[in-house]
Amino acid sequence: MLSELTGSSSQPSDDETPQSILFVEDDRGLCAFLGRYFTEQGYQVDVVHDGPAMRRSLAAREFDLVVLDIGLPGREDGYTLARELKKDRDIGILFLSARQEPLDRIVGLEIGADDFLVKPFEPRELLARIRAILRRLPITEMQPRPALPPSRQVRFDGWQLDLEGRVLMDAEGRTQRLTTQEFNLLSVLAQRPGRVLSRDQLLDLTASRQWSPIDRSVDVMIGKIRRKIGDTGPDHRRIRTIRGVGYMFAPDS
Repeated sequence: MLSELTGSSSQPSDDETPQSILFVEDDRGLCAFLGRYFTEQGYQVDVVHDGPAMRRSLAAREFDLVVLDIGLPGREDGYTLARELKKDRDIGILFLSARQEPLDRIVGLEIGADDFLVKPFEPRELLARIRAILRRLPITEMQPRPALPPSRQVRFDGWQLDLEGRVLMDAEGRTQRLTTQEFNLLSVLAQRPGRVLSRDQLLDLTASRQWSPIDRSVDVMIGKIRRKIGDTGPDHRRIRTIRGVGYMFAPDS
């Protein structure tokens, strides 16, 4: 199914609080492996097997990320639980599923998942994806972020895209949460103002070749980014659709 890979763990220092992950997976053998593997990597881990157990864990403590299987026992699948999570809290979500159809990935993106990994998988790939999501979570510290060189920032319509810190902030310094894929896509567009990029180019530049160029995942993410940055007018003046070709980021005039 998957190979148990070992490597250097990233144990937190004494003054750091380990980030926490909740795995919701009905395969108990896989749960045992994931719990052991991610604990060795320095995370606080809890594993449960269905929706009711997930709710009990969330009521008992806070988690930074939930890894959800789609096919769970009972009447609630992973999609249902993800929708519930998105209503109540700002939390990272990664779907881990044996389902391989493009539609499954699109539904996951529409719900607001940060990523979707198909089984079987390599543990180190799952670790890398989880680390990427956790880097994208909103920063809660009260200290202001240090200023970056202008070349590492993109400003538009009162927004500031911090390419190094991987954060999108509004005019008042508040973080607008983007999923990993959304941030990657916005960064690629924003760093190439005035250039038309096809869907295929965007998939290459965002290293998202797990998505098929015909499954419309780029269109889904573009729509979500537009809503988050307020680019919702009929003409989409910031991220423009170039019919029959792709998309273009239009810089401030």
